[in-house]
Amino acid sequence: MNPIFFHTTQWDNLPVTEHRGTSGVARWRTLQFDTFRVRMVEYSQGYEADHWCRAGHVLFCLEGEMESQLADGRSFRLEKGMSYQVSDNVSLHRTVSKTGVKLFIVDGNFLSHKPQHNAWRM
Repeated sequence: MNPIFFHTTQWDNLPVTEHRGTSGVARWRTLQFDTFRVRMVEYSQGYEADHWCRAGHVLFCLEGEMESQLADGRSFRLEKGMSYQVSDNVSLHRTVSKTGVKLFIVDGNFLSHKPQHNAWRM
């Protein structure tokens, strides 16, 4: 990985990309580095992801609340000040937010994990 020299970010100045869910919309502001990205993501009220995500994330809830549903049936509620961490290909997950939520998310190659044979199934 190339070094990252001291870098400040004025998030409001970054362009917004919209990503529609089954319901609602996610608005991303993204910084892409060599092998990882950093995002400020706002999910609208009534957002529900349209897919199970396999990517790993380090996620911190800045405002609002959400539910992170796992494909194995478990569900975790996150609210302001809480975080979760997960490696790639370990726990299929999706986001649902009834009230809306603002998150700071970091993901990239440093979270890669090669599952062992039959380590997980969908």
